[in-house]
Amino acid sequence: FPGSLRLLLLLPLQSWVSDFVGPSQPFCSQTTTHANFSESLRQNLRPAVKIESSLSPLPTCTFKQHSRPSPHRTRTPLARNNPASTYFTQRPMASTRERRISKELSDLQNDPNSGVSAHPVDNSLLHLKGIFPGPPDTPYAGGTFQVDILIPENYPFKSPVMKFDTKIWHPNVSSVTGAICLDTLGTGWSPVGTIKMALISLRMLLESPNPKDPQDAEVAKMMLEQPEAFAQKAHEWAVKYAGAPRRDTPVHNYQKVAPPPPRADDPARYQGYNKDLIDRFVHMGFDLDAVVEAFNYVGIDRNGGEDYVLEEAYMGDITARLLGEQ
Repeated sequence: FPGSLRLLLLLPLQSWVSDFVGPSQPFCSQTTTHANFSESLRQNLRPAVKIESSLSPLPTCTFKQHSRPSPHRTRTPLARNNPASTYFTQRPMASTRERRISKELSDLQNDPNSGVSAHPVDNSLLHLKGIFPGPPDTPYAGGTFQVDILIPENYPFKSPVMKFDTKIWHPNVSSVTGAICLDTLGTGWSPVGTIKMALISLRMLLESPNPKDPQDAEVAKMMLEQPEAFAQKAHEWAVKYAGAPRRDTPVHNYQKVAPPPPRADDPARYQGYNKDLIDRFVHMGFDLDAVVEAFNYVGIDRNGGEDYVLEEAYMGDITARLLGEQ
């Protein structure tokens, strides 16, 4: 293009650049060529780049993440001066058996005519001490007897564990450990039973000993064969250990029981089994008729009445039957 025409075409561009980067030297102050125009444009645009680079960077935004609360939230501890805090810290919630024992002790306290009492040991409702007086008209009259009581985990479906703390001469109580043989505290226990009922049963046991189902065989033998000597020794122990007043002649109604006569060995009782085979179990302390019944129950071969050695498995089955486990 002619020079004048090129100048007319560049004037609008000059005006646009002036508006963008500010006033500068006019493009027409020298002969304008394509190279000069490009160099001039770079020089006039450089301040704009510097201005842009000197701007401070925009602040970066940070977003705070809010987490959802855990479904297992921990509770804020109660204040120290809060009575509820002291209660739940020092006294955990009572179990069902503890609530039952508490009610039973309350009933005992409100029934002084029962003649028995009980109280916790070291504020524990699972360990008690029971107390009752010796019944009148017995060698134990006037004495005070203490019983240790442990409440099992599955009470009242299982009987409390009781033993005499006070030493006593009685066929159903161990003269060494104080262990008790009484149906009420064993197979005869019922979930409706109570501590009061068990203590009353023990007191009645002192009135009516049962030497035929003894806990202490020596005491039972004396009671059956020498009732006078038994009553005297039982009274001496009651005076010494239970604080009973001494009497010259202790009151009792025990009678001498003659041992049953031995039964003759009747071959019919063996029901075809060899006598020596049956007697091996009889010598272990089992009744002859019970041994024969166990043989029939297990199905032991009579082997023509001849003796032979039983297999170990059969021995175990017969013993289990004799012990009531089958």
